[in-house]
Amino acid sequence: MAISPTSPAGLTSPAGPTDPAGPGCPAQSRWWQRAFVRYGALITLLALSGLVILALVRQETGTEGFLVGLGLAVLPVPLLLAAFRWLDRVDPGPWRNLLFSFAWGAFAAALMAIVANSFATRWIATATADPASADTLGTTVIAPVVEETAKAAAVLLVFLFRRRDFTRVLDGVVIAGVTATGFAFTENILYLGTAFGTDQLSGDRGIASVTAATFFVRIVMSPFAHPLFTVLTGIGFGFAALSAGADSGGRRVRRIGRVLLPLAGLLLAMGLHALWNGSASFGEYGFFAVYAAFMVPAFGLLTWLLIWTRQRELSTVRAELPAYVAAGWLAPAEPLALGSMRARRIARDHARHLGGREAARTLAEYESYATSLALLRHRGRRGRAGADFTVRERQLLDALWHRRAAAGPALDHAARATAPPVPWIPVQPWGAVQWAPAPAHRPPHQPYGSWPVPVNQTGPVPMNRQP
Repeated sequence: MAISPTSPAGLTSPAGPTDPAGPGCPAQSRWWQRAFVRYGALITLLALSGLVILALVRQETGTEGFLVGLGLAVLPVPLLLAAFRWLDRVDPGPWRNLLFSFAWGAFAAALMAIVANSFATRWIATATADPASADTLGTTVIAPVVEETAKAAAVLLVFLFRRRDFTRVLDGVVIAGVTATGFAFTENILYLGTAFGTDQLSGDRGIASVTAATFFVRIVMSPFAHPLFTVLTGIGFGFAALSAGADSGGRRVRRIGRVLLPLAGLLLAMGLHALWNGSASFGEYGFFAVYAAFMVPAFGLLTWLLIWTRQRELSTVRAELPAYVAAGWLAPAEPLALGSMRARRIARDHARHLGGREAARTLAEYESYATSLALLRHRGRRGRAGADFTVRERQLLDALWHRRAAAGPALDHAARATAPPVPWIPVQPWGAVQWAPAPAHRPPHQPYGSWPVPVNQTGPVPMNRQP
């Protein structure tokens, strides 16, 4: 596929500008295929699941235990959501995907897990006439399979029905992590509420209580456990998304890989989950051994990998956007500003200072579209952009063009504010080698779009020094 930015001349078509947020699908002829019908059915399903699962948890813990569990379980949720949103800041996905993922994990996946786990454990206990072994088997084998499958269903649904928002590994990581955060939230309500009920019956209070121990293990030590498991599934779907648009030779191999990669990630998630659940049966210090030998290293390695992937995306933005600068779509300073999170933050602050929230929102949209354009071009050069590359590129360029006047000055300011300092360079105004500083910023009278420009390095010389 030949990738060359089109000229900005003749941008607006007779049909008017298009919005890259929408797929531009034709109107559906059947009522059940309309978007509001599908969204309504999905919201109704999640709402009913939420009512049922919360009623089951309250029945298990009691009203007082439910409220205590709810208050304690909500503590790690903002931190986890903020962490996943931070990972997704380079090319953030729509909020509706995150809301769906969290609701699916907290309600639908939790309901499926509690029903399936209870049924399977009771069936094993009846078949083997050994309730103790049934509980152990249910915890170490049944629960990991059921729970990871239920959480993976959310990633699969986004992968199938929101493909435009699911094009990279970090998309799978964020969807999977937010889903698992919702699941852990509901599960923690159940465990903490049950522990509180146990303390009420036994009269234990304070730091030695079951509630305190459960809070320390689940909220303090391992709030990342469920997200860590399910992120492995998300990585598998992310790699499948990277190869989904590939064409040319090896199509059958790629198709098989798109099936096997998510399955491999799901199996890894189940295996790590089973190891974590079975750690309590490994002896007195089995839990701490598994925590130190597997969970912490896996969490650290995965965190490093995700941050590295985030930095790679910023590098891709800096490498791909200059092609659109040469074609006249972007200003010369914009690749530098859009390829740095610090510069983006400065640009948003500058836009908010000059034009208020509306200007900052426009700039955020511009940054998102420009990043999507860079990543799309990167996939296109690797033959993984799909058949709609040209249409998608045109939509993104159209969106950028209509926001350029509002976003350009702020990005220009951010690029100048974050430009690296220019070192001292030798000049020879009178035939002798002397040293003078090069100006780090363009003069304020130069119009937007003219930076960077050749700097005049023959100004006043503050010192005369032989090199």
